[in-house]
Amino acid sequence: MTYILVVDDDVELSNALATVLRERGYDVGMEHDIESGLASMARRRPDLVILDVMFPEDMTAGFSLARKLKHYREEFKDVPVLMLTAINRETPLRFGPSDIDEQWLPVSDFMNKPVDFDEMFEKIEYLIERNSE
Repeated sequence: MTYILVVDDDVELSNALATVLRERGYDVGMEHDIESGLASMARRRPDLVILDVMFPEDMTAGFSLARKLKHYREEFKDVPVLMLTAINRETPLRFGPSDIDEQWLPVSDFMNKPVDFDEMFEKIEYLIERNSE
C-alpha cells in the first residue's frame, strides 16, 4: 500500500487530508512539526510527502526540510514532495510551480491552500506513478 506522510502544523487540515487519502486507499501518517516529520521518515520511508511551508517556529521551515531531504539525506532524495501551503495568502510572496528549483525549492509540485482535493489527487497519482517508473 502506498504510504503518504503529511507534515503540516494545521491539525484539522492534516486530519481532513488523512481522511480523504485513506478513502482513496492510501496509508497515511501525520506529523505536525519538521523534526517529527524527519524522525517519522527515518522510521518509515514514505512514497510521497505532503509538506507545508510555514510552521510556528519558522515561516520557511518546509523549504528547509525539502532542501534537507533532497540534498543531505540520500535515502530520501527521490521521494516526491508535494508542497501544500498558504504562504501566498499570508505573505506578499508568490510561490508556485514555476519557482521549483533543484537548489532552492527542490519539490516535485506545489499547491496553494485551500486545497482543491480533485487537483491534489491528480498530482499525487501523477507523482507516485512517475516515481515508480
